[in-house]
Amino acid sequence: MFLIERPPLLYRLLFPEALWRVKHNNSRTVYLTFDDGPVPEVTPWVLDLLDSFGIKATFFLVGDNVRRNPVLFEEIKRRGHSWGNHTMHHLQGMKSTTWRYMRDITEADTLIDSPLFRPPHGLLRWKQAAAIKARYNIIMYDLVTRDYNKRLSPRRILANVKRFARNGSIIVFHDSLKAEHNLRDALPEAIRWLKSRGYEFRAIPMD
Repeated sequence: MFLIERPPLLYRLLFPEALWRVKHNNSRTVYLTFDDGPVPEVTPWVLDLLDSFGIKATFFLVGDNVRRNPVLFEEIKRRGHSWGNHTMHHLQGMKSTTWRYMRDITEADTLIDSPLFRPPHGLLRWKQAAAIKARYNIIMYDLVTRDYNKRLSPRRILANVKRFARNGSIIVFHDSLKAEHNLRDALPEAIRWLKSRGYEFRAIPMD
């Protein structure tokens, strides 16, 4: 049933070169990540919220959004967050040839300049993964909140975090218009809940 919120082990095994979860032995740590930005309607609010909690996160950026909002991109960097490539046009790997997909990633890289890459929708072909890992660290996820789903409520998004978050989880939210209806209520509550359970927050390192 919950194949989206937590990717099944079999799918993870298909892409062993990707990072799905960060293992920690002695600390409770999670990694908040935000996909699909930056957009002026949502990203500044996310940045201010993270600042208010003293949290660093990782933003996987769509190149075309960076092109249109370069000041926002610089603000993400200025506030000490890490960032990664999310293709130029939010292409889904399973619907693209490897040549086209890699060209789109390379185009985005001219604007984003990061060693981190996350595929939109978390979908890749094996040949694409092999080409990507030669140049980037592929960052997947351990928990998808599904904040983008307009049929779900903020309460359900929060419930997903409570049910699936664990030590080392890479958690996906979206700083996008599509997710805004859930994000503004669910994100601060999710952070408060994780903090109450003793979790620390880290950004995914770019080295």
